[in-house]
Amino acid sequence: MRIIGMDIHRVAAEVVSLLDGEIVKLGRVQMLRDKLEEFARKELTHDDHVVVEATGNAAAVAEVLSPYVDRMKVKTDMIDATVLAKLYASGFLPEVWVPDPETLALRRQVTRRTQLVRQRSRLKNLIQSILHAHLIPPCPHGNLVGISGRKWLARQILPADERAAIERHLGLINQVNEALTVVEADIAVHALQDPTIRRLMTLPGLDVTVAASVAAAIGDIRRFSDPQRLVAYLGLNPSVRQSGEGPADHGRITKQGRGHVRGMLVEAAWAAARSPGPLRAFCKRIASRRGKHIAAVATARKLAKIIWHMLSKNADYIWARPALLARKFRSVELRAGLPTSHARRGTAFDYNIPAKRAEERSRVEKAEAAYAAETSRWRTRPERQKAVEKAAE
Repeated sequence: MRIIGMDIHRVAAEVVSLLDGEIVKLGRVQMLRDKLEEFARKELTHDDHVVVEATGNAAAVAEVLSPYVDRMKVKTDMIDATVLAKLYASGFLPEVWVPDPETLALRRQVTRRTQLVRQRSRLKNLIQSILHAHLIPPCPHGNLVGISGRKWLARQILPADERAAIERHLGLINQVNEALTVVEADIAVHALQDPTIRRLMTLPGLDVTVAASVAAAIGDIRRFSDPQRLVAYLGLNPSVRQSGEGPADHGRITKQGRGHVRGMLVEAAWAAARSPGPLRAFCKRIASRRGKHIAAVATARKLAKIIWHMLSKNADYIWARPALLARKFRSVELRAGLPTSHARRGTAFDYNIPAKRAEERSRVEKAEAAYAAETSRWRTRPERQKAVEKAAE
């Protein structure tokens, strides 16, 4: 078995081969699809194992070379091609999971949406900075660039150049909103066909955007052997510092891994804390001892664990509210461009019936009360109780 190591850069890659302990330089290959295919046809065989580092174009390189070799490996460290090949030959090279094309496409769309939202926020901040510089009070409307907010902006007294700058920023925001509509429609179309996203939406606080982001980040749930591994992948696990046999010191979360999804789960946790159910009782219990912000992170960690169990067992969230869930799915259909009217009322209309909505809330409120009653009987650990009593003194 020959091992091919590739040190990938933006425009070219250094390639070496390792066979029976002997290193042979295969030269440089341009990072172009036709050049990579030409290299593969001339230099590679179906018995070769190729090792590349995980860069922005590593997935595309793996896609081009995979048909010509026995196996592709992706390594995360930025080390040269020779060391990559030697590490793999020695069995010390951990492999990075390469998503399938469908998951990669969803990841790209989720990333595009995030970039567009950030661009819009930056433009809004520029408008706010102009208003602040001229001592104009905050906008009384919820959305500064909405219909009411724009009417309010038009009435403010500003220098001509500042007024022109605001108009340019508003024009750019219009362009971003148009692009955002297209991207969100594509995500919605994918969500309607993806059972994983639909399953994640049964959780409180997870709309189609959050569910799609989580599904794109996780990919195949079988990559994670237990819930704690998924929590660590999202960077929601507490950091641990320990020296020798001394006691372990647990600190803040590691914040390693998928930062964007971690932030979205925290936002979902805030929404779940406002929705009736066991998750709200969990968040209240943590907030009473540690504060709201720590409780939100703990709830996000709880959501990640629940997600692992749901996807591993192919089961929806047990405390989902059917009418609310139908309303969620209907909003996805509308975003995807489906007809705005039905020949008859669908299940999403049940959410507009107060009696139906109250019935569903009553069921999950009972579950919340049962969870709160169960956890209220939990005893505080003796050492923690002593610390609380000492702090009270």
